[in-house]
Amino acid sequence: MKTLVIGDIHSCYTELMELLSMSGLAEDDRIVALGDIVDRGPDSPAVLDFFRTHPNALSLMGNHERKHIGSFHGEVNPSRSQIMTRLQFTEQTYSDAVALMTGFPLFMEFPEAILVHASLEPGIPLEKQCESVLIGSMSGEHHMKRNYDHEWYELYDGDKPVIAGHKDYSGKGEPIIFKDKVFLIDTGCCYGFSLTGLILPDYSIISVKSQKNYWALAMQSRRKKF
Repeated sequence: MKTLVIGDIHSCYTELMELLSMSGLAEDDRIVALGDIVDRGPDSPAVLDFFRTHPNALSLMGNHERKHIGSFHGEVNPSRSQIMTRLQFTEQTYSDAVALMTGFPLFMEFPEAILVHASLEPGIPLEKQCESVLIGSMSGEHHMKRNYDHEWYELYDGDKPVIAGHKDYSGKGEPIIFKDKVFLIDTGCCYGFSLTGLILPDYSIISVKSQKNYWALAMQSRRKKF
């Protein structure tokens, strides 16, 4: 069985379909998104519906999913991206979307690799990692900056490779492979760069070009309305 691991989709449904088309996956192969499958792009409902209806497809919890869950329950204030995304849903479909996102796991471990959305703290077993660090929330990022002088992937001390998303560390839409141990595959699709996938077990990387800088267009449209 192959597993296609996909970086931050951010509701770029067209690019997701293009990536799947070029992946060459068989019907029973597995698809795993690293989280942040919603917000900033044009079609969060379609992306969520794909992961709801395909039995071999699932997503991790990202900071954007966590923010939707928290704001829906009145625990935090929604940011602009959550407010704009919620307008893509009806009241019922948004409730269903939050219920789906609530079930997303914080990490996954396969024989070939560990999958997380954002980062890992060195010296801490996977099952004891802090949720805010795994999903890359603001508190998790502040914790890492406060306690470490280097990026988390430079400090990773585990034996098994890690695949993560959350940030385009290259700043130009390119995946980063650090010492063949950490594979960073958020390549800024919603910002007009690309959507990247990594196919296990052979670690081959595939990528499709984003059609637009969706977030810039969304912000431009918002300014015109308000």
